[in-house]
Amino acid sequence: MNTRKKIIYLLFFFLFLFFFFFVESSDKKKKNREIKNEKKSMDIAHTILDHVSDSHEWHIAGTPNHGIIFPLPVILWNNGFEFFFSSNFSYGNVVKGKHGYYKMFRQTIYKTNNIGSLHMDSKGYPKNDKPLDLSITKNLVSIFISSFLLSYLFIRMKHSYKNHQTKWRLGIFLEFFILFIRNEIAIPNIGKKYKKFLPFLLTSFFFILINNLIGIIPGFPNVTGNINITLVLATMTFIVTNINANVSYWKHIFWMPGVPIGIKLLLAPIEFIGIFIRPLTLCIRLFANITAGHIIILSFVCLIFIFKNFFVTGFSIIFGFFISMLEIMVSFLQAFIFTTLSSLLIGMSVKDYDNDKIH
Repeated sequence: MNTRKKIIYLLFFFLFLFFFFFVESSDKKKKNREIKNEKKSMDIAHTILDHVSDSHEWHIAGTPNHGIIFPLPVILWNNGFEFFFSSNFSYGNVVKGKHGYYKMFRQTIYKTNNIGSLHMDSKGYPKNDKPLDLSITKNLVSIFISSFLLSYLFIRMKHSYKNHQTKWRLGIFLEFFILFIRNEIAIPNIGKKYKKFLPFLLTSFFFILINNLIGIIPGFPNVTGNINITLVLATMTFIVTNINANVSYWKHIFWMPGVPIGIKLLLAPIEFIGIFIRPLTLCIRLFANITAGHIIILSFVCLIFIFKNFFVTGFSIIFGFFISMLEIMVSFLQAFIFTTLSSLLIGMSVKDYDNDKIH
């Protein structure tokens, strides 16, 4: 009991110190905060959104105009191709191309005149026309890097086998995941036809996993936190599922056997909508979970620059580190969930409900 009291007193003492220094710091800088609070809030929001969204340049560290920044190629189609680097847009510059003038606003490129006029709507978005943007963004560069890494790892793993065994430690680790996906995901959910779909499931799992892990590294893009990427992955699952679907599957979707006609007419539209909703949930689940983790970590980091207080700094570092460790677990978990649900959807479409027995 005495030990518990000591711990409680100690906690109250640290809380007292925290509020003492916080209030003292707030009083000293009250006037400056009132003047700059709105601007700082906007900057913090922009910083977080900039790190979790795609861009035409790879910003590693520093300010938007000064720091470690890698400009990336901009490729536009506007009655002809335009080629230049994103650094041409620095400081709000207008870029003169062969077929017109261009200006970047919030990572979107618009057509403009020689002075860079943007006509805004009531919501603050430009109404100018946009060229077809085929640029190489930082997410695309990260996908190239992750694809190269995966190719290197599995090619080396292939050549490391001797007498049907690999002694390469990382190869053993990868082999464990391959066997796990085959034995615990593909075979139970798809059945005897699993071999046809195993390459797709393995590719999905390792692609999502490596991009999840790369996204945790400071300065690297948040690829799987981009809804466009997750939508493409979900669309691939949708295509694989429906192209390989058999007659039995479609019959159970549109004209369920053993069900009264009135109920069939009611359920058929719902089941048809479900064909599109199920892959969409894959897209949103992966996007939301990965993005949420990055936003939480960045929010803790930004607290340091907002309060500029020793105790807030310690709090942010400790909890930011904890969330980062949690993000590693989430990276594996989300890759596993996406692959499992994809195998379930495929298994539903290829199963012969009239003849196959339930495994």
